[in-house]
Amino acid sequence: MSTPGSQRPAQVSAARRRTVIDALRRGAVPDSGLDLLATGLDRFEAAQDAELDAVASGGSVFKAVRGEYGSGKTFFTRWLGERAKRRNFAVAEIQISENETPLHRLETVYRRLTERLTTSSFPPSALRPVVDAWFYALEEDALAAGATEEDLASEVEKLLAARLAEVSRHAPSFATALRGYRAALADGDEATAAAVLAWLGGQPHVAASARRTAGVRGDLDHFGALGFLQGLLTVLRDSGHTGLFVVLDEVETLQRVRSDARDKALNALRQLIDEVHSGRFPGLYLVITGTPAFYDGQQGVQRLAPLAQRLATDFTTDTRFDNPRAVQIRLPGFNQESLVGLGLTIRDLYAGAAEMPERVRKVVDDAYVADLAVAVGGALGGKVGVAPRLFLKKLVGDVLDRVDQFDDFDPRQHYRLTVAGSELTDVERNLAATVFGDSASADDIDLEL
Repeated sequence: MSTPGSQRPAQVSAARRRTVIDALRRGAVPDSGLDLLATGLDRFEAAQDAELDAVASGGSVFKAVRGEYGSGKTFFTRWLGERAKRRNFAVAEIQISENETPLHRLETVYRRLTERLTTSSFPPSALRPVVDAWFYALEEDALAAGATEEDLASEVEKLLAARLAEVSRHAPSFATALRGYRAALADGDEATAAAVLAWLGGQPHVAASARRTAGVRGDLDHFGALGFLQGLLTVLRDSGHTGLFVVLDEVETLQRVRSDARDKALNALRQLIDEVHSGRFPGLYLVITGTPAFYDGQQGVQRLAPLAQRLATDFTTDTRFDNPRAVQIRLPGFNQESLVGLGLTIRDLYAGAAEMPERVRKVVDDAYVADLAVAVGGALGGKVGVAPRLFLKKLVGDVLDRVDQFDDFDPRQHYRLTVAGSELTDVERNLAATVFGDSASADDIDLEL
């Protein structure tokens, strides 16, 4: 994900710089500003930008991202999401999990989508601003067509019915709920309007009185969720958005659920892919992420032959010749050289806001960054591909922050790399155990630089 050598950022706002550095200090992937770090994703830019442009023109795309733990799958999808936002897409990132968001329950997936819906102007949940903007656009269209103030409401109703005609074939309650929401606002009943909008977003347990007022019944089900997604895409398009970018992250967790739930989830994924390719969801760019074991193993995609056929991609050639236009793309992950390159980029990004930037670059020089990368990789059994999160956390929180705050701090003299079990993920902890033996605790890891 990063090329060798330091890529010093150009002019960067203090807010963007702080967002990136704060996230790395916590050991997390930044929510924004990823273009400051994405110095090795140019191989994907042309193909993915072309796909985003195709979706913005009314097409739809499904993409599967493949990579080992630490290869940057979350980073890649958020980087791509930022590029989508610059094209005025709405974006939603959903973590698939057995308990919180099971993939075989599409109504839950839709609910998480609306909860985490964001745009370039509004943070999650942006559902209400989007719906309000849609009604405003309908009013503007009605007035432009010659409607008067007296007949504006009826003309807006005609436009609503016309715009959602296709959606109403599959999910008539979507349009009904929108009418109920607008009527509640017109009556000044904010509580009912909020409840109806929550129901429209797939929330369960909405008050029966609000549902009766809006003319809808029950809760959203698995099949209704697809119709509601179709309706949301229509609302987004008519309110000025070019499309919707959705990420289903960590789909490999399906391998650990009960076999019956796994089979249902795999079939739901197959159904989603078919619906996207059929053209039912114009304006949708849908991405899933998973490990090679999920795509190739018998507890994952290979368990359902039709799904395996749809995701089949040739990865037998050198990674240099991977096709970024394919339905499944491979992230090669980090090696020692690229990990050092990323560290140098972060060092220079940090120095740009330091009180003494030249001191930061001098004390945390290229050689020290390389030494730290080697040490962190060694603490994880030499698995460099798993090291980026921990490496950047140590670099920012343990080294750069101290160099910036203490004039006499020298990491070569005053810092020993220690890796505590509490700061490791399960994968990192398992790798650390292979280095120090099963009897050693993670607190025993103590490396001199």
